[in-house]
Amino acid sequence: MKYLKNIFVIIFIVFAVWMLFIDSNSLLIHHELNEDISDLEDEKEYYNKEIEKDKKAIKELSTDEGIEKLAREKYYMKKDNEDIYIIEYEDSLKTKPNNE
Repeated sequence: MKYLKNIFVIIFIVFAVWMLFIDSNSLLIHHELNEDISDLEDEKEYYNKEIEKDKKAIKELSTDEGIEKLAREKYYMKKDNEDIYIIEYEDSLKTKPNNE
């Protein structure tokens, strides 16, 4: 109890409480900012991966073979002397539930 009567201890306790909880640079604010930084770094990593995928797709589409492959697979385009057969597997078809 005699420590609480010392003015320096009281000032130190008030200062510590102020710096830990009340100040604009408090530990709570630093914790929130560190979480935001972590989230932004994760987001940055995700977008860097997406950029790499897009660069690969652009490189692939910069050739005639790549454009032809995309046109055939995605848009079902064909040459004049060809026939296209689309094979759908039973598990890939949308089915109605039995109770309808």
